[in-house]
Amino acid sequence: MYYSSANVSERQAAPPSLAISTVIFALRPSESSGRPTLWLPLVRRIREPFKGLWALPGGPLSHDESLQSAAARNLQETTGLAPRYLEQLYAFGGLHRSPTQRVVSIVYWALVQPTEAALADESENVRWFRADRLGHLAFDHNAIVDYALGRLRNKLAYGSVAYHLLGEYFTLAQVREVYEAVLDRQLDPANFRRQLKSTPEIEETGEYLQGGKHRPPRLYRYTGRPGLDPDNRSTP
Repeated sequence: MYYSSANVSERQAAPPSLAISTVIFALRPSESSGRPTLWLPLVRRIREPFKGLWALPGGPLSHDESLQSAAARNLQETTGLAPRYLEQLYAFGGLHRSPTQRVVSIVYWALVQPTEAALADESENVRWFRADRLGHLAFDHNAIVDYALGRLRNKLAYGSVAYHLLGEYFTLAQVREVYEAVLDRQLDPANFRRQLKSTPEIEETGEYLQGGKHRPPRLYRYTGRPGLDPDNRSTP
């Protein structure tokens, strides 16, 4: 990897650059077991630094747009996604994140339902990857994904987070599969079902999931307040 020394020196002397990146999680079936697993879209870099490596969707911040507008625009341009819930995760500003200049990234995170994820654009340079099989990403994006995963796991306790990965109507088993995918461990079905049925925000719809070989399970819906972060914090 080669950079002009004059160009690098000039950039290193310049004020830090501000960028926006986004981590988007969705559930997709595992290639082997078919069980839901966490996936996220990545974009292949077409220029240096880190040309050819995969990175989180993002780009520089324009002077005439807000942080959230920039995050939404970058997502729309790169993946075609427009998540209903897009919230700020953290600011990453390590001294050596980029080999060419100082870059501070404001990172957002979002959860999308399977139907939304299915509409995402995929191409040679935009692709979905399993969150636990990413390989080496550009910049410090592996650390950013790990941070977002930690935030997601912590937020499961708030109740509404799991339902952003499901459709409007769901079975109790589907909710358990979300928890298992996010926590990366199996849960006891009977205990989980008891706990879930005692949650006041979970409401029976009177409908059943059709198409299975066995007795159709009941469909439920979540009636609590939506949002990834109850107190709307932008930092941990």
